[in-house]
Amino acid sequence: MTCHHISPRNVTLGRTVVESKPAAGRVSTGSISCFKEQIPLAWFDMDMSVDFDRLLFFEHARKAAEAEYGKNPLDAENLTRWGGALLELSSFQNVNESKRLLLESISKLEEALLINPKKHDALWCLGNANTSYAFLTPDQEEARSYFDKSALFFQQAVDEDPENDLYRKSLEVSAKAPELHTEIHKQGFAQQAMATGPSTSTTAKTAKKKKSNDLKYDIFGWVILAVGIVAWVGFAKSNVPPPPPPR
Repeated sequence: MTCHHISPRNVTLGRTVVESKPAAGRVSTGSISCFKEQIPLAWFDMDMSVDFDRLLFFEHARKAAEAEYGKNPLDAENLTRWGGALLELSSFQNVNESKRLLLESISKLEEALLINPKKHDALWCLGNANTSYAFLTPDQEEARSYFDKSALFFQQAVDEDPENDLYRKSLEVSAKAPELHTEIHKQGFAQQAMATGPSTSTTAKTAKKKKSNDLKYDIFGWVILAVGIVAWVGFAKSNVPPPPPPR
């Protein structure tokens, strides 16, 4: 399977990361999609109406996969699509609901691998789901266990499809994910402390921000790990009709 990354400037075969802008009050998620078909360029305007269209699209895909599962529970491809849809939907929710959807996504992807242990796209999605869950987990030890799992799944995906650049780069940057997790949660705590603590010099704050940005851009050069990575695999293989237009 060839993964086609989608960007606002290139909706065909480019390998470009897309970072979505979340609506207020829900989890921010870096979005990386793996379609084998073009999707509407307007989706990347990133306004709230487009976000709503994306939500409808993936909710429709989730329901279709759930219905198909009732007919054929041993379809690993359908389970992978189901897990991918849940992974996408997690980006539209608050933290608690996102974590619930991610755990459900992990369950579907693990079920797909029980049927086909060598299914590399399911392995890669499972790595993404574990990475996403880790970034939503403040406790470093608990998060580390999910990062370790994600690295293992990325490695297995590479083993099954060694020529896939996306899988190899995902494995490469997964080693830096725990460091970024620490930075993100430190900044969150620092912002709270700054409300009551002593002021910091502008120079110190600028230096700290630059160091943090350097770390993030080092990782974001291939995949966005700000609060998680979302994936969508093999949608073109399904016979799912497009969702009805919003009324």
